[in-house]
Amino acid sequence: MTPKAAAPPTKTRAAKPTLIRVPDVVGHNHQKAQDELQAHGLFMLAEKDATGQGRMLLWDRNWVVVRQAPSAGTRVKPGTTITLYSKKIGE
Repeated sequence: MTPKAAAPPTKTRAAKPTLIRVPDVVGHNHQKAQDELQAHGLFMLAEKDATGQGRMLLWDRNWVVVRQAPSAGTRVKPGTTITLYSKKIGE
């Protein structure tokens, strides 16, 4: 019986990382903006007081997003931090 020749090694390609398009949450209630980003698979979220006063967003339901980074439409890796700059509603 003749031994079978080993099959040649196959080349494997590294899978391209899945990119997520950042949704536009400017103008949204801060809490709802966070929920929307998480629904898109973006869980690394940071928040800043957009007025420069350094306040913490303790009750984030009464804040509105006025800027975001990276901007809407940007394609990012799932672990990318999205920063929401918010101010209290009515300010």
